[in-house]
Amino acid sequence: MKKLCVLLASVCFILSATAQDETEKQDSKDQKNKSDTIRMGNVTIITSKGKRNHDSAHHHNRHGSKPKNVNTSWFTLDLGFNNYTDNTNYSSLDAQQFAPGATKDWFELRPVKSVNVNIWIITQRLNLIRHAVNLQYGLGLELNNYHYEEEIRFRENPTSVYLDQIRYRKNKLATDYITIPVMLNFNLTPKSYEHRSIGFSVGVSAGYLYSSRQKYISDETGKEKLKDDFDLRPFKISYVGELKMGPIKLYGSLATESIFEKGLDQTPYTFGIRFSHD
Repeated sequence: MKKLCVLLASVCFILSATAQDETEKQDSKDQKNKSDTIRMGNVTIITSKGKRNHDSAHHHNRHGSKPKNVNTSWFTLDLGFNNYTDNTNYSSLDAQQFAPGATKDWFELRPVKSVNVNIWIITQRLNLIRHAVNLQYGLGLELNNYHYEEEIRFRENPTSVYLDQIRYRKNKLATDYITIPVMLNFNLTPKSYEHRSIGFSVGVSAGYLYSSRQKYISDETGKEKLKDDFDLRPFKISYVGELKMGPIKLYGSLATESIFEKGLDQTPYTFGIRFSHD
């Protein structure tokens, strides 16, 4: 966990320095374009170039500041739900070795409690074509919670799944990823204010599994937690998308393959609402 924090801090510092450098360049350009003033004794002469710049600045103040070529957003929050498409052949040898006697019903989820929370530490949008087409990328954490309906439990070394006889009040599998999304952003209203703009983004994300655990609570045993990789894939590649309608942002993702390396064929997807400062 300490290595993860150091990695996140390093990447954030680099991206922040890049954004600051871009801002300094823009400020330097604006300073250079300020009105030229010449003083001769008691006479002050303002060049016509300065007048044009004053008019231009006045225009921008009235109609909104000129869009930045690099727009940086810190700590964007996603709140939504996750589930998966289960294409497991439970009669196959691999499935029965991984989960003896299992059926599809074993892995049914509680949809309302299977919550997805994403924390995007930094997101940047780079202008490509007149602010109508942009490159959007970022760095953040994906936190997925799969709440099971049935009393299934994972074993470790080797990983297997069995159906327990104890009734659980809570039974979930949690998978946490550090993720980098890269998307093409299409702004359909590039001349509008940011909070009124309409557009969408599509792309892919790459996630690294840094933590996974099963947590269960019952009256008989109380609260228990098992930390293991459960034969989950260490990397997750997903198709990702975002829909922006003024101040409202919706997000979604679909993994390209099962999150398990063997035994189960369960492809996760997420959807929800995105809260950002832009």
